Amino acid sequence: MTADKSDAAARAWRAEAIRRIEADYNRSADTHLIRIDLPRHPDIKLYLKDESSHPTGSLKHRLARSLFLYALCNAWIGPDTCVIEASSGSTAVSEAYFARMLGLRFIAVVPATTAAPKLDAIRFHGGEIHAVDDPRTVYDVAHRLASETGGHYLDQFTYAERATDWRGNNNIAESIFAQMSAEEYPVPMWVVCGAGTGGTSATIGRYIGYQRHATRLCVADPVHSIFHRHFVDRNAVSLPEGHASRIEGIGRPRVEPSFIPSVIDRMIAVEDAQSIGAMRALSRRLGRRVGGSTGTNLVACAQLIEEMSAQGEQGSIVTILCDGGERYGCTYYDDAWLSACGVDWQAHENAIAQMISA
Repeated sequence: MTADKSDAAARAWRAEAIRRIEADYNRSADTHLIRIDLPRHPDIKLYLKDESSHPTGSLKHRLARSLFLYALCNAWIGPDTCVIEASSGSTAVSEAYFARMLGLRFIAVVPATTAAPKLDAIRFHGGEIHAVDDPRTVYDVAHRLASETGGHYLDQFTYAERATDWRGNNNIAESIFAQMSAEEYPVPMWVVCGAGTGGTSATIGRYIGYQRHATRLCVADPVHSIFHRHFVDRNAVSLPEGHASRIEGIGRPRVEPSFIPSVIDRMIAVEDAQSIGAMRALSRRLGRRVGGSTGTNLVACAQLIEEMSAQGEQGSIVTILCDGGERYGCTYYDDAWLSACGVDWQAHENAIAQMISA
């Protein structure tokens, strides 16, 4: 095949790949916005943006779609490209879904401690697992595998903040504000999210600024994460060895390129036990399980709610229900596992339950 024909074939393949992803998007409805009444704080309204309803069950579905489109439009992916990602699970699940849609081989480089149901979900969508004992090595291993296979490392930690169009195009921020438009307090006082790559907080923060909203952005971060330390001190860029959060999907040992602290108004550090307790309380309130990072978000919301109430403020807070809890049955929802890990969550569950009880 001549070079011109080869280029034309690759271009045609990329166009078809983009069409398939866009068609999949058009078949999907927007995610729900769930209102949680707060009887103890009737002038404050809490909303959960339920990202668990995506086809792959988490907020990372949006990111995976954006990363694939970004790579395709940059001509980084072709019909024979092996796609690689470094991920704690949920991003890899979603990326495996899109890789299979395009007929591409996909390898997820994951920490060995990743919950087994997440690994099963990656395999279900046709992905391969490459586990590493030291989570800090996932980046180097992903680069190495890309080199060895002649493939492409999607690198969510670098490209998350730029792969999504933060000005609109139905990103999560635009969706939140559109769904809030008919509520009692349509412009939230706060939007609360976590940070894994930093892509979601970058998108929301930039959108708030672009639309000139008075809304403030709060990022909830596990105690054993570098992000909230970097927010206070830009010279803090990595955690000492041995520090690691138990909350999958958020918090990192190093500052990732996609983390943009300048668009964030506030960060709240959350203990793992608080996250687990809040996750358990919300699961009981909703009648279905949610993941640990949703608990982290809820703890930060509780602190903001108490502060607003003490100051006599009215308004709304929106946070993200990141994923369902089905993938954490052998960890966060296993009392024996939590006990063995020394996670004392019960008091935190009771505290959150009192706030959100119907």
